Amino acid sequence: MSTAVFGGGCFWCTEAIFQMLKGVSKVESGYAGGKMDNPSYEAVSSGNTGHAEVIRVTYDPAVISYEDLLTVFFGSHDPTTPNRQGADVGEQYRSIIFVGDENEKQEARAKIQEIQESLKDGSRVVTEILPLKKFFPAESYHQDYYKSNTSAPYCQLIIEPKIEKVKKRFAELVKQ
Repeated sequence: MSTAVFGGGCFWCTEAIFQMLKGVSKVESGYAGGKMDNPSYEAVSSGNTGHAEVIRVTYDPAVISYEDLLTVFFGSHDPTTPNRQGADVGEQYRSIIFVGDENEKQEARAKIQEIQESLKDGSRVVTEILPLKKFFPAESYHQDYYKSNTSAPYCQLIIEPKIEKVKKRFAELVKQ
């Protein structure tokens, strides 16, 4: 098994999306990229910790490749908006990839280049690529948030449309 760490806005959204993918055995919401040890949701939400809301994906590379994970990551959020995803604003919602080795770094750079070349509106990919220093799991009430709160308005209005988009766009990668 391998792991990958991505930040693409609210971790509730990215967690729900990656949980649907073939070869993914676990998705854990958390924080990474900042200076504070053991940050809380409240601290990260203040925008003063440097941490991003992220997910740590445990996956089987024999079933789903890192490149496929990158494709879904970029296809499920807007990598051209700095420190923002939809109504969520702040550095904790930035687009970021935390890499574990040089191969992941090169694959992430190549994917960003591919996306950048496809943009025809003059926008720029702002996704950061950084080495993963430490992942801090989020509080338990953030884990499996969508599965535990499907009737909540945020889940119905924000997460469900993203899930449907991913199911249609990446049907071959989604669990049946």
